[in-house]
Amino acid sequence: MAETLSPCTPRGQCQANMGANTSSANMDANASSAASALVGGSAWRGREPFSIFTILVLTLLVLLTVATFLWNLLVLATILRVKAFHRVPHNLVASTAVSDVLVAALVMPLSLVKELSAGRRWRLGRELCLVWVCFDVLCCTASIWNVTAIALDRYWSITRHLEYTLLTRRRISNVMIALTWALSAAISLAPLFGSGETYSPEQERCQVSQEPSYTIVSTGGAFYLPLCVVLFVYWKIYKAAKFRVGGRRRNAVVPLPEAAQVKEASREPQMVFTARHAAITFQADGETWREQKEKKAALMVGILIGVFVLCWIPFFLTELISPLCSCNIPPVWKSIFLWLGYSNSFFNPLIYTAFNKNYNNAFKNLFVKQR
Repeated sequence: MAETLSPCTPRGQCQANMGANTSSANMDANASSAASALVGGSAWRGREPFSIFTILVLTLLVLLTVATFLWNLLVLATILRVKAFHRVPHNLVASTAVSDVLVAALVMPLSLVKELSAGRRWRLGRELCLVWVCFDVLCCTASIWNVTAIALDRYWSITRHLEYTLLTRRRISNVMIALTWALSAAISLAPLFGSGETYSPEQERCQVSQEPSYTIVSTGGAFYLPLCVVLFVYWKIYKAAKFRVGGRRRNAVVPLPEAAQVKEASREPQMVFTARHAAITFQADGETWREQKEKKAALMVGILIGVFVLCWIPFFLTELISPLCSCNIPPVWKSIFLWLGYSNSFFNPLIYTAFNKNYNNAFKNLFVKQR
């Protein structure tokens, strides 16, 4: 009996120990579930709610994307429908509108999705990352070089209006458009052939290749080279306009006093005086009209270049400095600089249509005919 009852005591003890272990296990499970709920709750609380400021910023970005797409699409539709726009320099404007509408249709929406994700992580896969990066570099570079082409066309039309005939202008503009898209394609497709990695699956990061050699070549070809060109062009336009105004002032006819004009009129026949007065008035009006035209073109180029520089220079400065010095720039500033560059695609059609009344009349006729 003792031998048979002796195992019962340990068994009871074991049952008691098992109950204690079970209760402790339940407590540990409850504690771990509570901790996981706390962690999950904190992560959820950090991810789900948006502040009013965040909602306003996202709304502004959505409106910017839609407005950029619709405005450039309107410019393209106008150029295609109006036969008077099927010539230079409207082909350069059409090329710029194509690049800007692609930015709004293919680049900005995916960038907005990235902004909405937690930690600005890329969760759309490697293939879509490569497509997004390629179109980002392609369209933005093409937009920048198209602005440069418009500035060059205005410069040659002002400074070489006798040699820069319509046929020459058409040929040069077509060459500039072809070179713009070829250079943009070469810069955008380089990462596909081993020039750095754009996607990191561990960090869920999608960005332009940060390899120093590619960074120098891409930023130089996409921004710094056209920046030098447009600054040189605007300096030459300003210098040419200043030279013309100075020459006109030196050759200006000093008006006679009223008494001298009365004597001159009394000595000479009235018909001769009228003819001379009409000739002088016609020449003055012609020179004034040409100066106003050149001044308007110089103002348009200046505003176009100024907006282009203000929109893109913060982004390209960070893109050049960050890989070379291994600087840690906050992601929020990278996003601000990136969207500031995207906004240039919105301002481009506003600038070159605001200085051309033909576009405003064509817009009105387009909407009237649609009704």
